[in-house]
Amino acid sequence: QLQLVESGGALVQPGGSLRLSCAASGFTLNSYAIGWFRQAPGKEREGVSCISSRGGSTNYADSVKGRFTISRDNAKNTVYLQMNSLKPEDTAIYYCAARLNGYCSGLMRNYNYWGQGTQVTVSS
Repeated sequence: QLQLVESGGALVQPGGSLRLSCAASGFTLNSYAIGWFRQAPGKEREGVSCISSRGGSTNYADSVKGRFTISRDNAKNTVYLQMNSLKPEDTAIYYCAARLNGYCSGLMRNYNYWGQGTQVTVSS
């Protein structure tokens, strides 16, 4: 069964850090671009960051540039999202998604597989 599983979400204070992981089972991630998306209560899901299949290309939403870093370890079949200087507005469910053609896209419909999400709450 092909599956993506996110982990690492938690309750953290403003200014804190978290590292989210996206692990694949049933398939290898090294041919896929991986995107991170998030959905806050009452809002639409939005793109946060993406990394191409070989890791040579990354992009970030303006709201997280300079604070979040995406990386991948294909040997571990895992993609990470390091989140620093967290703000209350970063509170959301974070999802990872895999795109087979290896190139990043900001469009959710272009992704083939999705995880179930992990909750990130930034609050004092």
